[in-house]
Order: sequence, then C-alpha cells, then structure tokens
Amino acid sequence: MATKFMTIADVAETLNVSTAQVRSLIHTGTLPAIQVGGRGQWRIEQTILDKYIEDGYERTRRRVQEQ
Repeated sequence: MATKFMTIADVAETLNVSTAQVRSLIHTGTLPAIQVGGRGQWRIEQTILDKYIEDGYERTRRRVQEQ
C-alpha cells in the first residue's frame, strides 16, 4: 500500500482547525512533517496524523479520569 501524504490544508480540514494552527503544530514538533519540492511545501503522512489523533484521544481519556 502506498503512503499517502496530506497538505497543511488537508490536515486543517480534517482537524477542523486553521492552517496556522497546523503550521504551529509542525514547527513545535508536535505533528511530524516533511518538506518536499523546491519551494519546501509541508506534507504530513496520513498514518502520522492518525496517530496524532489517537494520541489526542488517549490524553483526553487520561485527563477525564484524573478529574
């Protein structure tokens, strides 16, 4: 199966956040991404985004249980 890469706009739409928020996640290292092409456009692997989302659910579960 081929690896699917998403643009910042794709990720922003999936997470229902702004592209600036996605860029912030990338620049802080929270969401791993790569730069491709001569213009250095960011791409995020679909499986990495899926893991980020699942980790978010787990962090939320733990926070709710601690309350």
